[in-house]
Amino acid sequence: MSEFETGLPSVRLIQSYIKDKQQIELKLLTGDLLVGRVFWLDNSCICVLDASEKQILVSRQAIAYIKSSD
Repeated sequence: MSEFETGLPSVRLIQSYIKDKQQIELKLLTGDLLVGRVFWLDNSCICVLDASEKQILVSRQAIAYIKSSD
């Protein structure tokens, strides 16, 4: 596993979503759509809080795209 690179633009953008508690849409390669807030991320996963504050753990490899829903 490679070192987590916080200087990458994609990582910085997701970190800004976390900091700002911004609502996002996360589309999976399966076609499923998750809506919520990014709680944390690491090298392999992103944790999303849904509307009921449940944590959903998503493999980064399963993600088609993430976008701000604002």
